[in-house]
Amino acid sequence: MAVWDDVVGQERVTQELAAAARDADALVSADRAPDAAVPGEPASGEPGGASRMTHAWLFTGPPGSGRSTAARAFAAALQCVSPDRALGGAPGCGFCDGCHTTLIGTHADVEIVRTDLLSIGVKETRDLVRRASLSPAGGRWQVIVLEDADRLTEGAGNVLLKAVEEPAPRTVWLLCAPSIEDVLPTIRSRCRHLSLRTPPVDAVADVLVRRDGIAPEAAAAAARATQGHIGRARRLATDERARARRAAVLKLPLRIDDIGGCLKAAQELIDAAGEDAKQVAEEVDTKETEELRAALGAAAGTGGRLPRGTAGVMKELQDRQKRRATRTQRDSLDLALVDLTGFYRDVLTLQLGAPVPLANDEVRDSLDRIARASTPVRTLRRIEAIIACREALDRNVAPLLAVEAMTAALRAG
Repeated sequence: MAVWDDVVGQERVTQELAAAARDADALVSADRAPDAAVPGEPASGEPGGASRMTHAWLFTGPPGSGRSTAARAFAAALQCVSPDRALGGAPGCGFCDGCHTTLIGTHADVEIVRTDLLSIGVKETRDLVRRASLSPAGGRWQVIVLEDADRLTEGAGNVLLKAVEEPAPRTVWLLCAPSIEDVLPTIRSRCRHLSLRTPPVDAVADVLVRRDGIAPEAAAAAARATQGHIGRARRLATDERARARRAAVLKLPLRIDDIGGCLKAAQELIDAAGEDAKQVAEEVDTKETEELRAALGAAAGTGGRLPRGTAGVMKELQDRQKRRATRTQRDSLDLALVDLTGFYRDVLTLQLGAPVPLANDEVRDSLDRIARASTPVRTLRRIEAIIACREALDRNVAPLLAVEAMTAALRAG
């Protein structure tokens, strides 16, 4: 299985990355350093003078498009050591040690960075830059995959800029962000940009069946419900709690007939998001805390006394856990709002008679009821209210206030 097999519905992107991987392989095989010029400047990587390999890449696309999957696949192709390459085979076999260790996250020269916090700060970015300045320990390239480049603070972005401007030999930066506007102009101008699209529903269903062993009917239903979002489709197909939460969200439009119903529905959405954050904390926080206490030499048991001078380290861990809980709650709430947007999108489809498959066909009765009782203009206003709520949450408006305003607007239409 080639490393590109999991990059779903992105044929143009995979072709470009495969061509760049071939150029990169030729550069290393000839024992030459990569061209660190701005993408597009003359180089010796291919006929015509323009190298398809460069030191910095920016992967953008809507949520669920597979940005990080494409970046990881490219990282694996860069580290491929398959003997078939000498016979004309393309890098990225998916089976050799370089490909395998990269894809599972254990390759010594591939750093995969993701955050469960709200932002990536200067300290973490400086650590990455120091890592990027090292020569490959045993692989062919030093690769840094930054999955949440849009979460870099302004200071962190400025730290990264210097490393992207003057890269170390055989160092490759792979940045991922929802859109090109989410990255500093000075950074994106030094990266080769690849734009990914939302994968087709059929392609997502196929990969769920092939890779995750999900029944074809369940895979098709999950892919249709999430409109091509690979990660959400997998979770919906495999997690009963996710299906229950989504079903509750799709009932909300029928429960906001009065102000009391609006306020109650808003509170339930917030509570559900908080429960998600609590479940994550229960699974992760206790283990993290006990591991740190053991590393600091605390007495056995959760109540054991910590050595003198270690309270600050524990406080830093607790602060990080609180920030993670905040992000988890926001992500869960945003996911509910996306599902709600899909509901009204289906309502609008019915009202306009558009020949488009419904994402939420399992609640067709509810969709018909809302469609008959409203107009396309009112439906569009409701979709705008959901978008406004998401934007308010991005601006750190109190979640309950933002959701209450949204449910009231949904009722008014």
